[in-house]
Amino acid sequence: MIRREIVLDAPREEVWEALTDPERLEDWFANDVELELRPGGGARFRWSNGEERHATVTEVEPGEKLAFEWDDDGEVEFTLADEDEGTRLVVTETEPAWTPALGFQAQFLAHARV
Repeated sequence: MIRREIVLDAPREEVWEALTDPERLEDWFANDVELELRPGGGARFRWSNGEERHATVTEVEPGEKLAFEWDDDGEVEFTLADEDEGTRLVVTETEPAWTPALGFQAQFLAHARV
């Protein structure tokens, strides 16, 4: 299991939107995103290099938690909490993980403001 944390200089509502709105996800994560934001909902992420991954949403607590299982193995969970400096984003995942891509993207978000 891999756990990463970052504090983003943005309110929790903005970070939640960046994690759950397909258009916002297309701005920073994948080139084409479909996401049904409900337990049992489907998710599809496509990148410009042709890679495509599918997932099933397992948990949604608006503004606080989003979790899903990748169809090809692995799980990822995002939790959000208020901090004096903005929002703490904690990403917990199992292998194979988003870690490299998410780490780079989270750093982008931290500098570009969500």
